[in-house]
Amino acid sequence: MDTWLIVGLGNPGPSHAGNRHNVGAMVIDELAARAGATLRSHKARAVASEIRIGTLPGGAPGPRAVIARPLSYMNESGGPVAGLLSFFKIPVEHLVVVHDELDIPFADVRLKRGGGEGGHNGLKSITKSVGTRDYLRVRVGIGRPPGRMDAAAFVLKDFSGAERTELPFLLGDGADAVEKLVTEGLEATQQVFHSR
Repeated sequence: MDTWLIVGLGNPGPSHAGNRHNVGAMVIDELAARAGATLRSHKARAVASEIRIGTLPGGAPGPRAVIARPLSYMNESGGPVAGLLSFFKIPVEHLVVVHDELDIPFADVRLKRGGGEGGHNGLKSITKSVGTRDYLRVRVGIGRPPGRMDAAAFVLKDFSGAERTELPFLLGDGADAVEKLVTEGLEATQQVFHSR
C-alpha cells in the first residue's frame, strides 16, 4: 500500500495560529490528534508524523500517511513539500494539500485534483516546486471578506467569535474529507462533501 503525503498550509508562529489562512494547518493538527500522533521537526523545514489514516472497510487501519505542516511562510510552502515528497519517496499523485479557500462559503469543504491556484500563494509555491498542478486539494471554505476588506488582510485575521464556535466542526469535516479521500478516492469523497 502506497504512502500519502498530507500537507496543511499556514504561516508559522503563535501570532498566525488562529488566522483563517492557517485552517489547513489546523486540519493537520486534528488528524494528528485523531491518530494520537505528535508532529516532530523534520529537516525539510516542516513538522511531520507518520500515521495510518482512516479505516478501511472491515475495520483494518487505513493507508500509511505522512501528515505535515511546513514551517516556512505560506508563499514558500513549496520547498518543504518538495523536500518531504523526496525524503519519503512519495509520488506527487499521492500529495494532498489542505488549504483555506476564499471562493467557498465558510464551513464548506470541497475537493479537486489540479486546476488553478486562484491567487493562493501557498499553492503557487507548491506548483512551482513540484513541477505540476496535478495534485489533490482539500479546500476548506473561509468565505469572502466583508464589505471592501482586502482579501490579503482578511485571510490573516483570526476567525470571528461566531466562526470559532463552528470551527471544530469545520476541522472535523476537513479531517473526514482527507481520510475518505485516501481510503475511498476522489469521486466518492466529492459525492459526499459536494452534495451538502
